[in-house]
This record gives sequence, structure tokens and C-alpha cells, in this order.
Amino acid sequence: MGAEEAGRTTIETMEKESTENNEKHVTDSDPKINYRGWKAMPFIIGNETFEKLGAIGTLANLLVYLTTVFNLKNITATNIINIFSGSTNFATMIGAFLSDTYFGRYKTIGFCTFTSFLGLLVIQLTAVFKNLHPPQCAKESKTCREPTAGQMTFLLAGFGLLLVGAAGVRPCNLAFGADQFNPKTDSGKKGINSFFNWYFFTFTFAQMVSLTLIVYVQSNVSWAIGLGIPAALMLISCIVYFMGAKIYVKVRPSGSPITGIVQVLVVAIKKRSLKLPAEHQTISLFNYVPPKSINSRLPYTFQFRLLDKAAIVTPQDKINPDGSAGNPWNLCSIQQVEETKCVVRVLPIWLSAILYHLVIVQNHTLLVFQALQSDRRVGHSNFKIPGASYNVFLMLSMTLWLPIYDRILVPFLRRLTGKEGGITLLQRMGTGIFLSALCMLVAAVVEEHRRNLALSNPIGVQPRKGAISSMSGLWLIPQLALAGLAESFTAVGQVELYYKQFPENMRSIAGSLFYCGMAGSSYLSTLLITVVHNSSSKSASGNWLPEDLNKGRLDLFYYMLAALEIMNLGYFILCSKWFKYKENDTSSLELKQVPKQSETSTVGV
Repeated sequence: MGAEEAGRTTIETMEKESTENNEKHVTDSDPKINYRGWKAMPFIIGNETFEKLGAIGTLANLLVYLTTVFNLKNITATNIINIFSGSTNFATMIGAFLSDTYFGRYKTIGFCTFTSFLGLLVIQLTAVFKNLHPPQCAKESKTCREPTAGQMTFLLAGFGLLLVGAAGVRPCNLAFGADQFNPKTDSGKKGINSFFNWYFFTFTFAQMVSLTLIVYVQSNVSWAIGLGIPAALMLISCIVYFMGAKIYVKVRPSGSPITGIVQVLVVAIKKRSLKLPAEHQTISLFNYVPPKSINSRLPYTFQFRLLDKAAIVTPQDKINPDGSAGNPWNLCSIQQVEETKCVVRVLPIWLSAILYHLVIVQNHTLLVFQALQSDRRVGHSNFKIPGASYNVFLMLSMTLWLPIYDRILVPFLRRLTGKEGGITLLQRMGTGIFLSALCMLVAAVVEEHRRNLALSNPIGVQPRKGAISSMSGLWLIPQLALAGLAESFTAVGQVELYYKQFPENMRSIAGSLFYCGMAGSSYLSTLLITVVHNSSSKSASGNWLPEDLNKGRLDLFYYMLAALEIMNLGYFILCSKWFKYKENDTSSLELKQVPKQSETSTVGV
């Protein structure tokens, strides 16, 4: 009993000191933050727009560049793009960690934007100098000279610089923009919600310009000029970003947020032998919030109760005079535990997003080859839409829908449901997953039609690739429009979910989680394409994914992806029913069942 009374006194003292310190911190620090909100957006969105114009202006047509200038095979080039995309997206976790722990978002974005410029410059040089790429193939030749080791090394060096740049820019720019709004005011909350939608609007606008004007210059004028334009735009992005340096809100790094999560997991394992009582009974839980923490205080929840063992105070645990744990690797606060729970809850949703994004990956890779073997002429003119430019219809669908959704549909739904966003974030994501399955079904039907016309009524032959179908490339628009609608629901909802559900000191990591999901999709797509290509080549029906799509069955591959998306939708619905949104400290229903530590020394579990 003596130990229990001592624990009770200690916890009550820590609760009082933590509350006083937090109130003092809010009073002393908050007035110093001058939120400029939308006044800072011209610089942030301007930087984002030019950065995406530069990066996408190069990456959008890179598949064609690798197959026509570097003479790589379709499957090889596709896998290189998928692996590069996956690596750059996974690298965002490292960039987010360094940003949140050491450098802050402002410095990270500035450095990585300039690094991206250097990467684009290196790739442009491979087109400018003839000795940096293999000689052009003759039209009559069935074989082409492959790039040398030195040429591939120089090209991959540019890829490496782009990887470093993307590692810092992608996870930080969205969170950095949201930092400019005051999250404690109604106008600030509405500004953050609108910012997510308008961020993707400018993002898709940049993609549209890249997929039309820049890709056209690359495909029809000159690769040297077409790759030089993105490099110049990236340099402009650097200049615009630093022009707004004096008005930005620059959140300082607060140490490694990942360390706190690892500590909870380690300590929970150490104390796994301790027994948790039945719900509504009480045990002593360590309750301490650092006075300078930027994280909002979280209520106690009953999910993942095994993690609560990390906050059980034992006689061996020491408490510092300021109320903190003597050894955070032996004792964690309930606040740490709840922050860890927030992250754990999101992971099943994140796995579903990996499967969802497979559809978007195919529309950026395999669809390009479909377009190249379709009739790309516009009307009766000789003008042909570049193969990579067809993705502009995906962007156009998204660009047109987002303002309608933000300005018309959300206010209408808000009046019906009373929810801030009109519908919940999970409902928004689920709608997008359903549309992605529909997209693949449409894609399979269109590809079957394209292939049949190519075999029965070709209008020409593409060198080394096969017959060109008489089907107009415009038949690819329906699946791209569906993919754009799916992105406007799932991608935007996904980013907003991570941002709002993660602790405040992990918002860069929350942004990186979105890109890590895309990375998982790229790697999974590479695996699926490789497995299907190798296994089907030995089957009686023939290779599904040969160099000449007319000899394959890409439609069956699309049907397989549609089936995966339907199963993914079922999995997502189950996860949604289980998911609990992060609540405010004063709004939790579960908190009302738990005695406050200022009234008693224990917390109910």
C-alpha cells in the first residue's frame, strides 16, 4: 500500500505540474507565431507548381526516353521506372525523419529542391551530348546497341540526385503549407481543409502542362530542349521558395518522434508479463506530457490495451524531479502510448492504399504502350498525341472535379451530414477504391477492343513493337477519367487522414507514409509484371505481356487487377468498421469512463 500511495502522490504532482507547464507554454509561445495563412501560399504553391512542372516534365516521358534514346526493352524500362519511383517514395521516410528530428521542414525543402535541380540537369546532359547515350537505332534494324556501363552510370547519377530531392520535398511540402494556418481557429481549420484540395489542384495542373507541352517538345522537337525546360523550371522553383522566407511559419524540429514509438513497443514487450485487469478496473498509469510538446493531449482509448503495459509504474521505475521518466526505455507515458496507437490504427488503411495505387501505376506505365499501338491522330490531321500525354486526361478529370467537390459538394454534404468534410475521410477513400476497380474493368474491355482491331485492321506498324490498331487513342479516356476521379477521392482523403490522425510532431512522416504507399505499389507492380510475364510466357495461351502487346493479353492482366481491387474494397470496409478517429481530450466517450488522475491515482482500463 505504501508504494501505491507514493505512486498516487507522484502522479497527482506530475499531472498538476504538467498542466501548469503546458498552460505556461501556450501563453508564452503562441502569441509569437504570426500565421500568414493564404498570404504565404503564392510562394509555397508557386514552389510546388514549378517543382512539379520540373520533376513531372522529366519523369512523365522518361519511359519513352529509356526505350527510344537508351534503347531499353519495354519490360526493362517499365521495371526501372517502377523501381525508381518506389525508391524515391520510400526515401521520403528518411527525409521526413531528418526533417522532423534535425533540420525542420523549411531547410529540408530548400536543400532538396536545389538537389532536384541538379538531378534534372544531369539527365538533360545525357540528351545533349551524344557520347552520354547509345546511337539511334536504324528503322530497319531489329536490334539496337544497348547503353554502355558508363552511360547508364551517368544516367543513374541523375536519378540518384532526384531521389535525394524527392526524399525531402515530397513529405515536407504539404505539411509545410498546412503549418502556415492556425489549427486552433475556425478559419485556420477551414484553410487547412481547403489547402489539401487546392494543393492537389495545382499538383494536377502542373502534371497537365508537363504531359502536354513539355512532353510534346520532348517527343517532336528535341529531347535536349524538352529536358532542359524542366531543369529551368526547377531552378525557378528554388527562387520562388526562398522569396517567401521572411513570412513563413517555421516549425522547429522537436527530436525523433519515431524514437518515442519504438520506446513504447520495447517497454510494452519488457512488461508483457504484467497482467491487465478487466475493463473499468483501474491500474496506475504514468501520465506526463513534456511542457514544450507541440502535440495535443490525447484521451485514453481501449484499443491495443497491450501497449498500455508500457505506462504501468513499477517500484523499479524512477521519476525525475520534473515529473518525467528516469529511463524512457523502462517507462513510457500514457500520452506516448496513445500517440503510438494513432500510428498503429492507420497502418491497415495504409496497406489498402498500396493495393489501390496499383491502378494508378498501370495508367502511368502500361497505358503508354497501349497508346503507342493505337491511332493517336487527332481528327484527319497528321498531329499525333504523344503516348505519355494521354495521362493528361487523368489529371484533367481530377483538376475539374476537385474545385467542384471542395466548393459545391462539400458544403452541400455538410448541411446534410453535419460533418466538417461532408463525408468522413474513410468514406471518401472507399469511394475511390470502388472507382479504381471500375477503372480496371473498363481498361480490360478497351484493351481487348484495341487488340482485336490491331489484328484485323491495322493502320501501320510501329518499329520493333508491332501493328498499330485502328482504334482511336481517345478510347483510353474513360479509364483515365475514372482513375482521376478515384485519385480525387482516395489520394486526397488518404493524405488528409494521415495528417490529421498522426501526432503533430510526425506530420512530415505522415506525408512520407503516403509516398511510401505509392512506393509499395510500384514495387508490387514490378513484382506482378515480372511474375505474370515469366509465368505466362510458358503457358499454352502465350505471354500476357510481350514486347508486342498485340501478341499478348494485357486485358487479362487488367481483369486480374480489377479482381484484386474488389477484394481490396472488402478488406478496406472491414478496416473502416474497426478504425477509430483521433479525438480531442475533452470529447472522448471512453475518457468519461476513466477517472482523471487529478481525482485518483489510477486510470481505468
